[in-house]
Formats: sequence, C-alpha cells, structure tokens
Amino acid sequence: MIVRPHQGHPLWLAFMLHRISGVALALFLPAHFYVLALALNEPERLEGFFRWADQPLVKIAEFGLVFLLAIHIFGGLRLLALEFLPWSARQKTLAAAAVAFSVFVSTTFLLRAI
Repeated sequence: MIVRPHQGHPLWLAFMLHRISGVALALFLPAHFYVLALALNEPERLEGFFRWADQPLVKIAEFGLVFLLAIHIFGGLRLLALEFLPWSARQKTLAAAAVAFSVFVSTTFLLRAI
C-alpha cells in the first residue's frame, strides 16, 4: 500500500469520515425504505420489528447510525465552508469541532434511547 503524506492530515481524515459515512448511509437507505413499507402495508409485522429494535444491540447500532448521520451533516457543512469561505488555518479546528459535536449528538441519542 502506498502511503501519501497528506493521508495523516486532519482534513484528509475529515474527508474520509464524510465519504465513509455517506456510503454507510446509502447502504442503510434500502432497509429504511423497507421498514417504511412495512408501516404502510403490514402493520402487524411492523410491531414485530419494533420489538426486535428494542434490543440493546440494536440501540447501539442506532447510535452508530445517528453518529454517521451527524458526521455526514457536519462534514457537508465543512465542505460548504471550504467552497464558499476563504481558506484559513482555523478550518482544522472547525473540522474537529464538527466531529466532537457529532459524537455529542449521537451519544445524547443513545442515552435517551436506553
């Protein structure tokens, strides 16, 4: 594997988090549409899904999903800032703050779900 010097840069890591979270959310989307279809067409099976979703492991997976969503949202805001605002050295700090806020939002979701 070829290691490039920019790969250790915090903004490159922010880029990779944004890319990976986008792919993971895209993979989750069909499952989400399936559950929405259950709600419309088979309410009795939806109740079974809700019972399954009440398990602790599923709650932790939901935490991961909310974390990915928060990372993707704040990564997108970071990209918008890169695109429309002048470059500054502060952007590394803003990227780290976006990740920290994403952890806060998803952890809050997890604690409320437990």
